[in-house]
Amino acid sequence: MNFDLTDEQEMIRESLSRFLRDRYDFEARGKIIRSEAGWNPEVWGQLAELGLMAVPFAEAHGGLDGGPTDIMVVMEELGRALVVEPYLPTVVLAGSILQAVGGTVAEELIPQIAGGELVMGLAYAEPRSRYDLFHVETTAEKTGDAYALAGHKSVVLAAPLAGRLIVSARTDGGTRDRDGIGLFLVDPQADGVTVKDYRTIDGFAAGDVILDKAPATLIGTQGEGLALLEMAVDRGIIACAAEMTGLAKRMTELTVDYTRQREQFGVPLSKQQVLQHTMADMFMAGEEMKSMAVRATALADADPEERAKAAAMAKVFIGKTGKFVGEAAVQLHGGMGITEEMAIGHYFMHATMLDTLFGNRDYHQRRYEMLTGLRKDAA
Repeated sequence: MNFDLTDEQEMIRESLSRFLRDRYDFEARGKIIRSEAGWNPEVWGQLAELGLMAVPFAEAHGGLDGGPTDIMVVMEELGRALVVEPYLPTVVLAGSILQAVGGTVAEELIPQIAGGELVMGLAYAEPRSRYDLFHVETTAEKTGDAYALAGHKSVVLAAPLAGRLIVSARTDGGTRDRDGIGLFLVDPQADGVTVKDYRTIDGFAAGDVILDKAPATLIGTQGEGLALLEMAVDRGIIACAAEMTGLAKRMTELTVDYTRQREQFGVPLSKQQVLQHTMADMFMAGEEMKSMAVRATALADADPEERAKAAAMAKVFIGKTGKFVGEAAVQLHGGMGITEEMAIGHYFMHATMLDTLFGNRDYHQRRYEMLTGLRKDAA
């Protein structure tokens, strides 16, 4: 298998890397996350001008006909710069569902995403769902051709920024049934929708979405939304694996630079052999993470079971390895590593958030064992 990037993918990487290096350094990011909005619409528009929002979408919808590898390239660079703008929830999560559903909803919304005009969020998690996508208490009541949603969705990425939300809700069945789940398009500004916004520990915009007879439009087939939701979340996991790779590389670079500048007894810390060994281990961990991210990316369009196994394996490995790199980086920075003034602590916080997003390592270890037959129960 050829793992080299195409000329077009290299162009995407280079142009994005140059843009972020020039306009999205740590100081600029700090101003963004301290602002009231918590993101920069101007940066979002500039990313759209670079073509990043259009990358995975069909040309018929204003896209560039890219695929999972193109998303991997983008997410790795966004991870290196710790970009807080909502690319993952908008392009990867919501975008994957809209592409799969097609029809008029895709024709209407995907061009808006590709043009940088629309931010979207995927509301799937609930206070008691514990990472299980099929645990859905939110209900969808049908009256004529319309639906009204009632329930509580938690930690919805980009919810305070979104012009539209995709919400999972139950049309029939019990709380933990796999059937009877639909996906619905909701306007956050509509009556019956309340967004309680906050920032995650790593500075990203999120919120809880409270639905009280909120008007909604069904997308896809009624009662068969779980497969779409699983596909989108697996693609989100795979995209986060690429993002974590970018984080790990940058944490290693920052640590090497710091130990070269910081002296102890008149000698740079980088001269100490034991610290050299640690940094070498950090570098090798980053290379291993890259390999795992590439493997998962290659299986992003595989059949659902193979895709799910690849996503679960990547989540376990990259979460564990990312934690090692982050902890080592903070340790080698000493007390300064956890201060607001230094970038390394912010990278570590985001790595910690990515470790739990979509399910922690223990959850996906069990998931992988279930998928491969190593575990017969769901406990």
